[in-house]
Amino acid sequence: MRAVAAEIVDGVVNGGQSLDAAISGNEQRVSATQRALLRMLCYGTLRHHWQLQEWIDQLVTKPLRKRDRVINALLAVGVYQIVEMHIPDHAVVSETVEAARQLQRPKLAGLVNACLRRFVRDELSSRSPKSEESRWNHPGWLIDRIRKDWPDDWQAILTANLERAPMWLRSNSCRNTAEEYQQRLQADGVEAELLGGVPDAVRLIEPQAVDNLPGFAAGDASVQDAAAQIAARWLLKDVEGRVLDACAAPGGKSGHLLEIGGDNLSLVCVDSDESRTLSIAENLARIGKNATIIAADASKPEEWWDETLFDAILLDAPCSASGVIRRHPDIKLLRRESDLASLAVLQRQLLEALWPLLAPGGRLLYATCSVLAAENDEVIGQFLADHGDAIENDVLPNNNIRDLMRSKACGFQIMPGSADMDGFYYAALHKMKVS
Repeated sequence: MRAVAAEIVDGVVNGGQSLDAAISGNEQRVSATQRALLRMLCYGTLRHHWQLQEWIDQLVTKPLRKRDRVINALLAVGVYQIVEMHIPDHAVVSETVEAARQLQRPKLAGLVNACLRRFVRDELSSRSPKSEESRWNHPGWLIDRIRKDWPDDWQAILTANLERAPMWLRSNSCRNTAEEYQQRLQADGVEAELLGGVPDAVRLIEPQAVDNLPGFAAGDASVQDAAAQIAARWLLKDVEGRVLDACAAPGGKSGHLLEIGGDNLSLVCVDSDESRTLSIAENLARIGKNATIIAADASKPEEWWDETLFDAILLDAPCSASGVIRRHPDIKLLRRESDLASLAVLQRQLLEALWPLLAPGGRLLYATCSVLAAENDEVIGQFLADHGDAIENDVLPNNNIRDLMRSKACGFQIMPGSADMDGFYYAALHKMKVS
């Protein structure tokens, strides 16, 4: 299993693979009982990538050949087990050496053995990090961006990004309240907490397999972070009729909109990835809801729009995902600073394309799972400056969530880790009626 973990970590670090996709593609190589440990090894090793790499650089004096770079990942997995999982040193050394042989690198088994023994003997883990990257386990460019945008909070954000994310559920308000679902969980021996201001949110004290959750298969609850749950109730406050969920996959927010809106809602879901539209249909089917699902580019409405205006639009825009790093530590390795400019262009294109589809008096809720101003208030600020018929509607759906959010020049930011939520940005835009 450690060999599989090393191959996955190497694929992310050097091959640009998505961690979730890589794990899913390799889980059949290990037993069902080993899969949780495989995920723990991969996620943890990538979460602490820069500190682990700094230690490895002190241990491996001669650079590994490109074809042997998986051994670097294997060493990272081994060191992670010693430092963070507190597995006995001798067990880690023995198992990691064996993993080198499983990776068809028997000649490097001695190197692995020597490096791990030296790591323990010289107590490298007690030494202070040499660089800011290894201190915070983030790439330098992202540290600089977060520090610039959040001068008083940057350390708290980086620290929160290193935590393991909790498991949040969304109770299906058509069938049970959050309080009722919490009681169902407790009856099954599953402890959970509620969150004031996010009416449908239930946080599990310990993550559970969805098969163990009461009524999950029947659609009584869904997995969704509490921060993401804010979108549907905000968009639909005092709104009914025809609604567009742009960039809708995998359909979590779509399902929430339908649970809240009921028969008063006609929902159109658009996503550019045809394969991902299948996940929208599957998620809606599980909760017993239907919508019009279209595989198309939301920024090109001339290819899919029927010219009937929408009363409300949810734009969950593509972004850097810098607010959900604790859930997806591979983001720190896969994203580049140069991505931000192209993402901001795409975000503006989507806003420009969708705004004409909104009926006068309607609401467009812009959302990202980013903490970076370049994708959030800077995008919205420029859009408002360019559109005289757009104003920000900063009336929140309830007063309780105000304490969970930071007010920005435009919109509101949820910080990663705030009330144990993911980092999310929201800005509600109102389209003025022309008299």
